[in-house]
Amino acid sequence: MKYESERKVAIDAVLKAGRLCQAVQARLVAGTTLTKGDRSPVTVADFGAQAIVSHLLAAAFPADPLVGEEDADALREEANVALKDKVLEAVRGFLPALTGAEVLAEIDRGTHAGGPSGRHWTLDPIDGTKGFLRQDQYAVALGLIEDGEVVLGVLGCPNLPIDADNPEAGSGCLFIGVKGQGAFMRTFDDATEQPVSVTDVDDVAAARFCESVEKAHSSQSHSALIATMLGITLPAFRIDSQCKYAAVARGDASIYLRLPTRKDYVEKIWDHAAGWRVIVEAGGTVTDVYGAPLDFSIGRGLSSNKGVIVTNSRLHVPVLEAVAAVLDL
Repeated sequence: MKYESERKVAIDAVLKAGRLCQAVQARLVAGTTLTKGDRSPVTVADFGAQAIVSHLLAAAFPADPLVGEEDADALREEANVALKDKVLEAVRGFLPALTGAEVLAEIDRGTHAGGPSGRHWTLDPIDGTKGFLRQDQYAVALGLIEDGEVVLGVLGCPNLPIDADNPEAGSGCLFIGVKGQGAFMRTFDDATEQPVSVTDVDDVAAARFCESVEKAHSSQSHSALIATMLGITLPAFRIDSQCKYAAVARGDASIYLRLPTRKDYVEKIWDHAAGWRVIVEAGGTVTDVYGAPLDFSIGRGLSSNKGVIVTNSRLHVPVLEAVAAVLDL
């Protein structure tokens, strides 16, 4: 099976990174340890998750560079010694043999520029930082890009309910998509994979859409106008991070709108690569607000695209038409 070893390593890396995030969240976020504005726990988890994923990828595929969200410069500053120590402690809980210098070097591997040729990985070690701090939804998102195309995506969603209709059934989900091989979901604790697919809703008025919790990430006022235009009456399914891609991929919702909040904003490839492949393998469609495919070949940003529209494919045309009308495209 093509990409079999890449798939196996990516799953292991995302699971370990997700468990590090869970451990940091339980130790540093839960209870009364945080003061207002204290982002140190998510910073520890961000750096720690990137170090773990980077190390495991480098061990298995030493020629593959990494496009990551973080570099370790801040951890080398004298004022951040305590923060660095927390990162090292978190990482050594999973990779005890790594020295401090090695942990920082693994984080720094994420500075690759990306581009249209060859292959590289792209990682968002914690997508949804505010969700993480609220002990709500966040994701570890890892994608493999070959010659500008995302060929593999793994989304780790540590707090996502296994069954959206029965939150008491437990949480912690992993979504896997490999080019031409379908999309699958497993839990953090059970390696058994189940295929997932988008909804078969073809009446847009009966659809449910999901969008970001944070208003800064997507224009919710425009989303509300689009929903009204389409006759959608179900309330928006608001969750943080690329968990929205997961929600559409397994049928919790049929539409995901990430509408531009300002003209100069450029989406980052690590915010969409893994989710893109999972959605496509689940039968969905992803474009920007103009209906253009997302172009992962330019570098670290989706600079040729504006916004992101995700649907179950059946609803893509009417959704794009409504988006164009509301945004005056």
